[in-house]
Amino acid sequence: MKFETKAIHGVRTANKNTENWGSTINMASTFPIEEYGVEQEFEYGRVSNPTRKDFESLIAQLESGIHGFGFSSGMAAISSVFTMFKTGDHFVLGLDIYGGTYRIMHDIFNKFGFEATFVDMTDLSKIEKAIRPNTKAIFIETPSNPLLDVTDICGVIEIANKHNLLTMVDNTFMSPVLQRPLELGADIVLHSATKYLGGHNDIIAGAVVVNDETLAEKIRFAQVAIGALLSPFDSWLLLRSMKTLKLRVEKAQANTLKLLNFLKTHPEVEKVYYPTDTQNKGKAIQERQASGGGSVFSFTVKTEAKAKKFFESLKVALFAVSLGGVETLVTHPSSLTHTEFPEEEKVARGVTRTLIRVAVGIEDADDLIADFKQALEK
Repeated sequence: MKFETKAIHGVRTANKNTENWGSTINMASTFPIEEYGVEQEFEYGRVSNPTRKDFESLIAQLESGIHGFGFSSGMAAISSVFTMFKTGDHFVLGLDIYGGTYRIMHDIFNKFGFEATFVDMTDLSKIEKAIRPNTKAIFIETPSNPLLDVTDICGVIEIANKHNLLTMVDNTFMSPVLQRPLELGADIVLHSATKYLGGHNDIIAGAVVVNDETLAEKIRFAQVAIGALLSPFDSWLLLRSMKTLKLRVEKAQANTLKLLNFLKTHPEVEKVYYPTDTQNKGKAIQERQASGGGSVFSFTVKTEAKAKKFFESLKVALFAVSLGGVETLVTHPSSLTHTEFPEEEKVARGVTRTLIRVAVGIEDADDLIADFKQALEK
């Protein structure tokens, strides 16, 4: 089946009767034991749940994986995956990375003896130089947040295989509609399912997908033992939302290209950051490993005062964190999503007080252009 067909029919099974042919919510926290001494699939809700199983099956299919796992948030997914490792293990991550990922590595896992090196992942030689004898994995976020830098997934996988390392890819910005890292050879794919998979800004969720049985057992153990899992209701909401995933992603991306064309010619806009923009050095890589640039971009204005006035003047787009929903959200990374980074590091990386990140929704493109135009003029 093609992607959009799988998204709608991927968990419709022959054993479902006519009354519950679709995805139903099973809220049970425990299940009656059918036979003494015989293990059954559903016994306790933290261990397994029919609705969560449907979501996990569907996200695995859409990411071209074998095993999917649902978590209570994107950070719960990342945290649970890192419990596979032990004191003294070292990891290579990108400089331009989500603030929550930086926070958990820098402020939490370092207490347990994890070591992390943050490098410019647009330069494969810097990744190779950062590898140590105790390195266990390379963590990629591509395109990056919020500067939309592109990492060569295949290039990183080649390095990882050479050194017997795992390759982990945060695929939140692209979604499986535009990019499927497992097909390229990555070991683990992670999502903040809050974003495009949920798509309506009404769910907090995370997901992990793998192809390897050994990795699957380790992640399943962490999921059950730690218990940071996806609720049945949120699983059902995600199953509902993912039916329209491809439509939403494609519409938002089309809006993005129109909005970018307007902003590039506006005198108040100094620079734009987008994966397939001609000024992005990763443009060719992005076009090779993904089927589009997505619907998140950033741009800079001339002063922080102008950025503040822009946020205050918006009438359609919302000044809020997050991305991937039907509503266009505009945020200020320096003061909101990346507060964990030291100020000098943010400035050095380009996350300045004049940087604005835009997550484009599925409104009418002309309405969005008009809204940005009047806000920039003010």
